[in-house]
Amino acid sequence: MIRLIAILTTCLLTSAATAQGFNTAPPNAPRQQPAFAGQTRAPVIADTTPLARETVATRLEHPWGMDQLPDGRWLVTERPGRMRLISPEGDRSAPIDGLPEVFAGGQGGLLDVTIRDDFAETRRVWWSYAEPRGGATNATAVATGVLSPDGARMDEVDVIFRQQPAWASSAHFGSRLVFDRDGALFVTTGERSGREPRELAQDVSTHLGKVVRIDPMGGPAAGNPQIPGGRPEIWSWGHRNMQGAALGPDGALWTVEHGPRGGDELNRPQAGRNYGWPIISYGQEYSGQAVGAGRTAAQGMEQPLYYWDPVIAPSGMVFYQGEMFPDWHGSLLVGGLASQVLVRLDLDGTSVTGEARYLQGMGRVRDVDVAADGAVMILTDARSGALIRLTPTD
Repeated sequence: MIRLIAILTTCLLTSAATAQGFNTAPPNAPRQQPAFAGQTRAPVIADTTPLARETVATRLEHPWGMDQLPDGRWLVTERPGRMRLISPEGDRSAPIDGLPEVFAGGQGGLLDVTIRDDFAETRRVWWSYAEPRGGATNATAVATGVLSPDGARMDEVDVIFRQQPAWASSAHFGSRLVFDRDGALFVTTGERSGREPRELAQDVSTHLGKVVRIDPMGGPAAGNPQIPGGRPEIWSWGHRNMQGAALGPDGALWTVEHGPRGGDELNRPQAGRNYGWPIISYGQEYSGQAVGAGRTAAQGMEQPLYYWDPVIAPSGMVFYQGEMFPDWHGSLLVGGLASQVLVRLDLDGTSVTGEARYLQGMGRVRDVDVAADGAVMILTDARSGALIRLTPTD
């Protein structure tokens, strides 16, 4: 094991949401108007909770995903292709052997990781990654394996999902993994970013720009919608690049996805529904031109529950259910990449009623999770990224 010195409570961060002017910032897409009240720029939450920040591990190269094992250690992925175990004290393992080859370029690499509640008996792990295919092409894939008792290698590895078609692109792999209450595995995918492949987000014969729902050992899950001409794994379509997903207290899947310039979205994808990209969007092209015809609504296409403009560049997300932050119970926590913040959304059913932002400028927040004791855990995405533990000081 490699010993990392944990930096205990490196600083106290007091984040008064009322002192933050994020709702007064000019939009990226000023011509767009919300479809209903509260769809964007929710009231700022007046929260002055001081946060104690403990850096558990550093020198993680572009960490992407994490999940906590029953013994308290964390499985953490690094985008170049490494998966490690990190103890609560900051001990980290050597890279775990036995993982498939990854395409580690641009946004691609080793991505999310998750386990189920029966890990203590099965030691089974699931992870997603950018898989190299023929020539210069690549695509999102999901594999499963059994972690050896010493944590040194992954055995019985099997690739259980391969996004089709592959594409010559280094962007928009999506890739969060979430188990539902029936034991099926949701996988979010991206539409590979380019003008040509993005159109396939509307093509249900492909996996691009889709939420798919699969059996944890491969194949479509039972109970998926029957979509005419559609692949049996598809749950919903018309998505851009979903890098955050979580199961809500209501048992439903919630996702966040990157918009272009403006129009990051919060959705609760429903079976067999079309979420519109690239036909409708609350953003615009990076050039400033309209996306397509510049529409924000169309018949047969779902509206986001909430959107951000200017963008936060949302990534990992989790519903807070712990005891350390009682005022946060039921809130949705979302990592911000370009915005370099931790976002908290208060909800009333499916309506966003308030927003707060914390840790401004600390770094690109790639993933967010809740530890067994209720602490909030974040991964910062950098060449020397970190696993950080947040607790209240009061």
